[in-house]
Amino acid sequence: MPVLETTDKIAPRSVLRHRPITPSASHAGQPTGATTMTPLVPRASRGQPQPADASAEVMEWQRIDGDPPPTAQRATSTAASRKATTGPKPLPKMPRPTTKTTQAHTISAPRVHPLLYLGVGMLAMLALWTMLSVAISWGQTTLDDLRYGRPRTYQVDQLVGHNEAAGIPSHFIALNLNRRIEIIEFPGGDATRARVYLGPQLFGPGDELAPVTLSFADVNGDRKPDMIIHFQNSEIVFLNDQGSFRSLHPDERPQVERYLQRYQP
Repeated sequence: MPVLETTDKIAPRSVLRHRPITPSASHAGQPTGATTMTPLVPRASRGQPQPADASAEVMEWQRIDGDPPPTAQRATSTAASRKATTGPKPLPKMPRPTTKTTQAHTISAPRVHPLLYLGVGMLAMLALWTMLSVAISWGQTTLDDLRYGRPRTYQVDQLVGHNEAAGIPSHFIALNLNRRIEIIEFPGGDATRARVYLGPQLFGPGDELAPVTLSFADVNGDRKPDMIIHFQNSEIVFLNDQGSFRSLHPDERPQVERYLQRYQP
């Protein structure tokens, strides 16, 4: 009976259900495939064995006199790595605290409608105009108080031909007494012959502080000075007639108005 040539080889476990029987005692002195042969296709999970004796011989041959043995080098590297790992660790960088001013700069301001600026500007102009008007009114009232007093009073001397034989001019006093305009004349400076001429009644607010002034000019061309009363941008003319002053007649008004249009007080 012929003998198989592959008796020293073992089939893989995945092929045979049972492991074959070990060789007979006649082959006991020969090495078997299980101890001397390695698998033809090594598995990926198995590590490649390294012969310890060969590496030791190479390291012994390469080491020269004066170099530390491999065990000393490994001990030195291990101590250095431990020292590096056990040394003081750098502290993590803390974030810098942001102040309120920085946060205020980073936060974008809300957008404002352009009409808001227009409304604020108009309110500011209105407030400025009101304050300016009040200031001008107060200044004008204060100036009138210094010039005319209270009640508003104006005095002037003028030669009008009334009891002035001694050459003394007549004295005139214009008053705004409780919104009523009154003119007092002292002919030739004689208070015993004083005359009072009543002017118009004023009704507007603040008219009790309106100043009243007088001027004299020949309005109708009779070579006699007539009396012109000035108040609130208005003029009233009293004609000089028969040693006194009187109001205008209806037929004299056009001539007086033409003169007043050319007259500059």
